[in-house]
Amino acid sequence: MVELLDRKKSANWPELIGRCVVSFILVLLTQFSQFLVPQFFFDLPVFIQLLLSALLLLAVVGAVGWCRRLLRVRASAPAFVFFSVLFVWVVYIAIVRRAATHLMDLLFNGQIILLIFGLYRMLSSDPGLVSYSPSPSDLVAQSSSSEIDTYHQETEVLMSSPYLRRSTEADTELGDRVRCCQICKAYVKGFDHHCPAFGNCIGHKNYLLFMVLLIGFLWTEATYLVCLSQSQSVVPDGDGTRLEISLSRKVASSTMLFSILQLVWQVVFLLWHMYCICFNIRTDEWIHWKRYPEFQIFIQSSHGERSSEVRFKNPYDKGVLQNLKEFMASKR
Repeated sequence: MVELLDRKKSANWPELIGRCVVSFILVLLTQFSQFLVPQFFFDLPVFIQLLLSALLLLAVVGAVGWCRRLLRVRASAPAFVFFSVLFVWVVYIAIVRRAATHLMDLLFNGQIILLIFGLYRMLSSDPGLVSYSPSPSDLVAQSSSSEIDTYHQETEVLMSSPYLRRSTEADTELGDRVRCCQICKAYVKGFDHHCPAFGNCIGHKNYLLFMVLLIGFLWTEATYLVCLSQSQSVVPDGDGTRLEISLSRKVASSTMLFSILQLVWQVVFLLWHMYCICFNIRTDEWIHWKRYPEFQIFIQSSHGERSSEVRFKNPYDKGVLQNLKEFMASKR
């Protein structure tokens, strides 16, 4: 039996507030580390500053992670994203906005508001959670293979259920896939991955919102960089000496470096998901394809015997469904 799963849980407000406070401190430390680059290396080329900024950011993340484990405190990734967006917004209002055109000012503020609203919607959205009640035969089959990895057990039992067998046979493009999220310990229809930054699984119900939000981040950061380029005339360069460069310009430069670094990895992330959409595959399936028989092709030997070599099969291949039927028939 597969049915919708109710995710509503009572919130532990003291713990949530504590995590938000830790996340706010982490944002301040992160932004301060970015500020050190223009503070001491403002005369270097932007590319060198970006490299230094990335190295310093990695060092700070590693040091903060070690301190959190030592102090046994936890942070909230969605709160970290929210406070990072809020920090850039404050810098924009205090420094960059003076030189931005009215159109760019309206555009950027609107994008920030939409991003915050999108973060809230993503955090509270249902990715397509389902609950699974195995039949007695499924339980016997599951208990007889205790040596198999727990994740593999859950996947095989779930895929051998009559519900999923009917769905898979009816859907030639494998659009009805249900996978287990090991972080949430829940089954998600169309599961792609668990996104710590958004605090939720990404499944068939919120995948479109996820893509829109990802594009929204890229668009907002690009708009911020355009506004920064317009604000270069706010503070004069003077004779070019480090002492005459204002504090506000250094803060603006640090947020510029931070935004460029975010753009780099988010563009790669967006291209990856566009690839997944084009080839009808999920991130979890691409990484753990050996756990899912519909993405496996067994190599036949010259004598017609099945060898132990298994290769990845494109999900658009017409032989995928036949391979899946053979797998489920062997489980009967």
